[in-house]
Amino acid sequence: MKVNNVNGEVLYNAFLSGVIHVRKQKNALNKMNVFPIPDGDTGSNLISTMNAIIEETKFENSIKATINSMADAALIGARGNSGIIFAQFINGINEEINDTEVLTISTFAEALKRAVPYAYKAILNPVEGTMITVIREWSEAVYKLKDATKNFEEIIISTLEDAKISLANTPNLLEILKKHSVVDSGASGFVSFLQGIVNFLKDKNIIKLKLHMEEILLEEEAYNFTADITYRYCTEALISNENLNSDEIKNEIKHLGDSLIVAGNSKKIRIHIHTNKPDELFYILREKGKIVQQKVDDMKKQYEVVNNRKSKTAILTDSIADLPEALIEKYQIHVIPLNLIIEDSPYLDKLTIKPDKFYSMIDSLKEYPTSSQPTIKSVENIFSFLVSHYESIITIIVSKEMSGTFNAVQKASEKFIEEGKKITVINSKLNSGAEGLLVLEAAKLLESGKNYEQVVEIIEETINRAKIYVSVNTFKYMVRGGRVSAMKGFIGKILNLKPIISIDENGKGIAFGKTFSTKANTKKILDIVKKANQENRIISYNVVHANCHIKASELALKLTENLGQAPEYITEISPVVGLNAGIGAIAVSFISC
Repeated sequence: MKVNNVNGEVLYNAFLSGVIHVRKQKNALNKMNVFPIPDGDTGSNLISTMNAIIEETKFENSIKATINSMADAALIGARGNSGIIFAQFINGINEEINDTEVLTISTFAEALKRAVPYAYKAILNPVEGTMITVIREWSEAVYKLKDATKNFEEIIISTLEDAKISLANTPNLLEILKKHSVVDSGASGFVSFLQGIVNFLKDKNIIKLKLHMEEILLEEEAYNFTADITYRYCTEALISNENLNSDEIKNEIKHLGDSLIVAGNSKKIRIHIHTNKPDELFYILREKGKIVQQKVDDMKKQYEVVNNRKSKTAILTDSIADLPEALIEKYQIHVIPLNLIIEDSPYLDKLTIKPDKFYSMIDSLKEYPTSSQPTIKSVENIFSFLVSHYESIITIIVSKEMSGTFNAVQKASEKFIEEGKKITVINSKLNSGAEGLLVLEAAKLLESGKNYEQVVEIIEETINRAKIYVSVNTFKYMVRGGRVSAMKGFIGKILNLKPIISIDENGKGIAFGKTFSTKANTKKILDIVKKANQENRIISYNVVHANCHIKASELALKLTENLGQAPEYITEISPVVGLNAGIGAIAVSFISC
């Protein structure tokens, strides 16, 4: 049967068939991916974007309603350069199509022609010889034939050949493609998508499509691998507001990196950029609208794991474990970021919100921030990457008495353990600097030659020998965070109380003591450490703080004198921990022998 008009259901099924065909080409698309960087993820990103459209689209008989639903889902679920360009092309079609029950060849061709500039406009520096070229030349071919036939099957089959010719020509337009003897991977993905649509228009086998549906929705996450990295973090954001201006946003963030794409409309915009400063990006975006989604992939670490793995066992922890970036880099420690909710927008702890920015804004926020554990899906994605490159994983997590993170990580690990993967999830019964010391100890044990089982056994025994003592400068932040009642906070302020917080053997936070001045608090902590060292020699310690660098350095000097050894490190407290500890808090953590 010839297809002269397309309604919402036919459009959806044609799209689904296109996705099925792209999925078959995913690995090939990843391998030929050399532009803009050889990160081997174009096929995965296209599938991720297309899956999101399939999952969220609500098709109706009205073609406009269906395309509108597709465009919205595309912007929300877009991944990577190719995914966002594809999403913006769909968004352009949606913006240019009329409110009609069915789509004719004429209205389809007109919408395609006017949608192409949307895709070009989204890219900071459009490069010919890529996906954008094939989209344009295919759309032009459709437009030229719009009066020659009224049948969709004929025009799509005919113009598929134009798209293939355009694809074959991409190496002549882009030197890097010719150098590697490949066509553009994003463009190839788009042609595969068109081929899938042709397959549907030929046999219209709805039952076969439904059988493939569940399979393609289980597609794994994408990861980047490349040696040539100028900008380390592949960063994406979705923001929403009224009257968003994509050109304005593009101009304000273009200095932060490269591979910039800003796609969307006046109410919803998706941003993709490679940058070394994801936190600065989100600091700018928070002024533009509500941050709905964000993603940060560390391309450098992913490359190092694939090509320069330090151990057969991975060390995985959460962002509450306070460790300097230099040590995380040195030992290839992997970190699960917790979520920090600021003015209804989520941020990734230590990634898209850094301690210095957080502490500079905390007192001016009308609504006090909150934190939340990572989603099980986000942790599963991390495990999926790690099990592909390591023989085993040791996961050391913040005390389950303090956060739901442990339960989320344990749940996420289950399906991999059932598949026979060697994963141990350890409840550290600690947080902050003490958790950081435990993670560092595990990394050092691996470096010394200890195997997976030995490290797990030693770390589980070490937990009972790790302690933390936090000098809290003010009750104000505990009150605002809901950890202390307003009455107790008021009394504490009147009496100038300076509490010392610790953690008991079960991993619960406890009030260890209190003084009436910061100086007295410091002396008390020094006395605690001195006594602990006399009873069981301290083998390692650190000092962590919330925006009080000088006081932390002074305390570290005194501890060095008393213990005869320097701290493992001095670093800032995670913003998630700082929510309650507050500005001015200083903590000493140690492990005794």
